[in-house]
Amino acid sequence: MLSEKLKTLTVYFTKTELVLLFTSVIVIVISFLLFDRENFLTLIASLIGVTSLTFNAKGNPTGQLLTVVFSIFYAVISFKFAYYGEMITYLGMTAPMAVFSLISWLKNPYNENKSEVKINRLQLKDVVIMLLSTAVVTFIFYHVLDFFHTANIILSTISVTTSFIAVFLTFRRSAFYAIGYALNDIILIIMWISAVSSDMSYISVVVCFLIFLVNDIYGFINWTAMQKRQNG
Repeated sequence: MLSEKLKTLTVYFTKTELVLLFTSVIVIVISFLLFDRENFLTLIASLIGVTSLTFNAKGNPTGQLLTVVFSIFYAVISFKFAYYGEMITYLGMTAPMAVFSLISWLKNPYNENKSEVKINRLQLKDVVIMLLSTAVVTFIFYHVLDFFHTANIILSTISVTTSFIAVFLTFRRSAFYAIGYALNDIILIIMWISAVSSDMSYISVVVCFLIFLVNDIYGFINWTAMQKRQNG
């Protein structure tokens, strides 16, 4: 049974996707063994996260389900380092929006194929709603983060902004969702690099988001190709 499922997955994913996934897993595990060896929660979260990105890059709703799980793990990790902005963002925004995105993706399959979402082109009204909503969310979260004396509040606020843009575009089934997440990855890389000065084990978290960045870039490339194929 297991061998059949693995065979199905190797057929479902392209060679490029399999190489990217396995390379990502290997790099994450090696960085954990070199710099951490203790926070297994970080390792588990990283592996779940990179797997979710692999499915997201295919437009597969499974990716959104895994995003919910990753959000919970990452929120706990953020709480431990007093990155309350990350914790609140992932529990209060990313996880719920991933649920809405999961529903949206399941309701909008491409040619009734539940494993591939129908990619949507953004309309002007979508962009306006996104910009206005982002401004409101950023304003509210800044004051919430300030109240909790969040570490690196400016970067944390920018992370909220990029995260909201990413989840909004994911919900709207736009290929630009991956660009939103890529921008968020860059912010998180900077944030966790600053955390390394107090705890070298956080290098593994930095490596995790570097891997995420590469996967999100691939996600945008693949969604662009998928959109061209879907539009014939």
